[in-house]
Amino acid sequence: MSKKATKIKDEQMNRLRRSRLYIPGNNPAMVQNAVVYGADSLIFDLEDSISLDEKDSARHLVRNALLTLDFEGCEVTVRINSLDTEYFIKDLEAIVPTKPDGLLLPKTESFEELIRIDDLISEIEEKNDIPIGTVKLMPIIESAKGVLQIEKIAEAPRVVALGLGGEDLVADIGAKRTKFGRELDYISSKIILACAANKIQAIDTVFTDINDLEGLHKATLRAIEIGFQGKSVIHPSQIEQVHRAFSPSQEEIDRAKRIIKAYKDAKKKGLGVVSVDGRMIDLPVVKLSERILKRAAASYQNT
Repeated sequence: MSKKATKIKDEQMNRLRRSRLYIPGNNPAMVQNAVVYGADSLIFDLEDSISLDEKDSARHLVRNALLTLDFEGCEVTVRINSLDTEYFIKDLEAIVPTKPDGLLLPKTESFEELIRIDDLISEIEEKNDIPIGTVKLMPIIESAKGVLQIEKIAEAPRVVALGLGGEDLVADIGAKRTKFGRELDYISSKIILACAANKIQAIDTVFTDINDLEGLHKATLRAIEIGFQGKSVIHPSQIEQVHRAFSPSQEEIDRAKRIIKAYKDAKKKGLGVVSVDGRMIDLPVVKLSERILKRAAASYQNT
């Protein structure tokens, strides 16, 4: 991997995606006001939330929004329809020229389909004088077949994050859906490990009970504990609880500061070994500490 590619991966790994808010692409009011909700990442949806007879109008609305609205630095993504639908190419041709930060790919099941999608996006980028590779990909794992290909999917070009699509996945494998996703533990671990190995982010599935905000908070804390870097949400009211869960404690902040300072001091002195609070510190621990401080800064800005 080139130094440039590595830099892009590092930037994407460290980008804040604590909350990714799904916004129906056929809802003008929500599309217009998307940035005020305070999510780290916006997902304008052209897939599941859109009926067949509204696909074209939703695509048109989202395209115009991306061309005209100021999203004030918020990550802007679009969930397009899957490769095996008649809407896929139409979505690509309409959305890619607007240069969104990324495209969410539902029901992703293979490395090969991502290579094909990469080629198609490259053609559109080139046709519109957009640098090749500008539009990133964020596949969603929603089927048993996709689970078996997670490691390869995480390695595909343009991929900067993998999402867990819990509702469809549970139905596909025939499991019983539980409130806190116990049935998805193994699959969650596979996604998290594949993402960590490829320096990309793992994003947890939605919490569907929008009235149980405390349950959402607990589910998000658990997602953080096992390694997810973000959580998808389906209602603006869920954002605050997710961000609260991602807010580091003062103890975590203080320790992160000590780790980074000790590491920098050791580098200045030419020391190869450094310890903090009796524990050896290496670069991955430093990177984690940097992410903690970034989340802390974002939490402070949101207060």
